[in-house]
Amino acid sequence: MIRRCAVVAAALWFLAALPASATVRYRISLAHPEQHFFRVTMTIPRAESGMEVALPAWNALYQIRDFAYRVQDVRASATAENGTAVPWHVTKTTKDTWKFTDSSISAAEASPRLIEVEYRIFWDDPGPFDSQLNARHAFVNFAEVLMYLPRRRGEDVRVEFTDVPAGWKTTAELGSGGADNSYSALSYDALVDAPAEIGNYDESKFSANGAHYRVVIDGDANEKANLVDGLQRIVSYETTLMKSAPFEEYLFLFHIGPYEEAGGGGMEHANCTAIGASSANGAERIAAHEFFHLWNVKRIRPASLQPVDYSREQYTRALWFAEGVTSTYASYALLRSGIWNRAAFYDDLAGQIADLDSRPARQWKSVEEASLDAWLEKYDFYARPDTSISYYNKGQIVGEMLDLTIRNDTDNHASLDDVMRRMNVEYAEKGKFYDDSNGVRGAAEEVAGRSLADFFTRYISGTSEIPYNEYLGLAGLQLRETQGESADLEFDVDRGPDGRSVVAAVAPGSAAQSADLAAGDVLLKINGEAFPRFISRWAREHLRPGESVRLAVERNGAQKTIQYAAGTDTQQHYEIIEIPNATAAQIRIREGWLKGTTN
Repeated sequence: MIRRCAVVAAALWFLAALPASATVRYRISLAHPEQHFFRVTMTIPRAESGMEVALPAWNALYQIRDFAYRVQDVRASATAENGTAVPWHVTKTTKDTWKFTDSSISAAEASPRLIEVEYRIFWDDPGPFDSQLNARHAFVNFAEVLMYLPRRRGEDVRVEFTDVPAGWKTTAELGSGGADNSYSALSYDALVDAPAEIGNYDESKFSANGAHYRVVIDGDANEKANLVDGLQRIVSYETTLMKSAPFEEYLFLFHIGPYEEAGGGGMEHANCTAIGASSANGAERIAAHEFFHLWNVKRIRPASLQPVDYSREQYTRALWFAEGVTSTYASYALLRSGIWNRAAFYDDLAGQIADLDSRPARQWKSVEEASLDAWLEKYDFYARPDTSISYYNKGQIVGEMLDLTIRNDTDNHASLDDVMRRMNVEYAEKGKFYDDSNGVRGAAEEVAGRSLADFFTRYISGTSEIPYNEYLGLAGLQLRETQGESADLEFDVDRGPDGRSVVAAVAPGSAAQSADLAAGDVLLKINGEAFPRFISRWAREHLRPGESVRLAVERNGAQKTIQYAAGTDTQQHYEIIEIPNATAAQIRIREGWLKGTTN
């Protein structure tokens, strides 16, 4: 009875304080963070009996992850217009939907105008694709924590963090909620597109090309100066390229530390990004990719992803462009801003080609089909080289080949840069969405001045082998293949359900098996470094046959060290070289491609 009276009093205060346009309010308690439960109170004005509230089934990754399995103890209380308490009944109707019903049988009873839904949800997963609450900090992807009203997603919302531990700060790229530790957004969709960090983080600010940026680092900030310098170069190049900065302020939110603590990779948002990396040096490439998403996918957006449906898969054939060509521009940004030299750029492209050619599935799975199959990436079997290809990997390659094609067609008077800018004007700035690969092809053909049906049919919707030297030759370059020996780690890697790398299989009779490495071991470190996301590339760059491999792994909750000598793997090696005696036209295209210029 005391608790109910307190709830009614708080509810009446909130109802009186509501502006005419305000609607759903969330309070997220961080009390007892060591227990890993976010305690949520969702206050809904103008509630109606029989209304449904849901929690998204997916967010951040193209995977159905059913966040509702983390929810506990859902309950509701309500207030009638006359201020009396009204009992409401909670019924779970699907795996992630709850119905709230006025259980009063009196027809004279006024329908409640305001209801408070309370629940708790468990999260302690590191990285930009998840949420976490522990004694060190909190990171919140709001769609993974906050329920929503499916029929009222477009109404403005507020969120407030309460019981924030002493010494912790909060940050999110959202409007102020009018009180400490509170934020506002014009809709649920806008709210969940801006994650929050709460903790004792480090923060820096800088300006570039007239735009303002914040850099928040949770974890190791020792390399902050170098990181901020790299970010300034990246954002200056990309905003100059796109001739726009469609935001008032942009937030880079980094989790930097051991892979198992920070998580790996990055997640784009409308005016911010969240990035997990083992070191600041390793974060630049991720930042270059995620920042370009500001245009490509967040604003230049395929129609197949609109509007967002949080309850089921949304299929698109365009991830090769939305993600893969964004990787193209990440490599361009690193090169053209001076972070990479041309040798590093060539090495990266050669490595991408090697990665694609190492996957037999490329012979029958197109990059469009890989885009559709993104929802299968949570399954270990799908990750095998004979089962799938990466739309990031092949998308980056076809993006760079398409750029060379357009430059050749126009005698270097136009490029893929013009395609991106045209799509930004025609779609992003007009609030329209493009027709997946057909929309990209249409824009590219307008820039190239000819049909590109053959290119798109062969290499995007089809599975023809890409004639690399035909395209690279347009810029006086050659892909040279040699057979060589490289280190063999003698085990395969998958990503576990918590995002960490795990041993999928160990080669029978190998030194790794003799050293007691086993399937299911969680891979924490290799040779003293945080275990990398792209282990095959790391092995090529850091290890030779016969050299010592020292693995820190976790098995059954205990850590152990496994050491053995790397085996030998005979494989094709690729390098891109500049051919002697290139023509003036080839050199003009090459220099324009590398520098991002046209004639």
